Amino acid sequence: MEFPRIVENSPFARVARLKLRARSVAMVLGQSIHLSGATREEFLQDPYWVAHEMEHIRQFQEHGRMGFLWRYLRDWARHGYYNIPFEVAAREAGERDAHLYAQGRALPTPDQRHPSPAVKSKNS
Repeated sequence: MEFPRIVENSPFARVARLKLRARSVAMVLGQSIHLSGATREEFLQDPYWVAHEMEHIRQFQEHGRMGFLWRYLRDWARHGYYNIPFEVAAREAGERDAHLYAQGRALPTPDQRHPSPAVKSKNS
């Protein structure tokens, strides 16, 4: 798989960042990773975060743009952000695949990693 385009200061990611009340956000739209509150370099320094977003790209490829977006929004309404099945799978992929994106570096410690938004309310 070719590495995706990265869009810094994305207005789409900014909306997501505000909704999640997060310091920084990466989100996938099609074959692009959109960032808000983080630079490309900061994003690429965390292989767990990269692996997480690469799983979303795989999900987009599997389900198509509309299929992915429909399921994502439907499941957000049903389960809340943290429990969206696509997010659960992406967190698992982040843990499983981070070594693939470490570029020969040691994996970051838990306190060096990008924090995952852990929104607990159903409709957050």
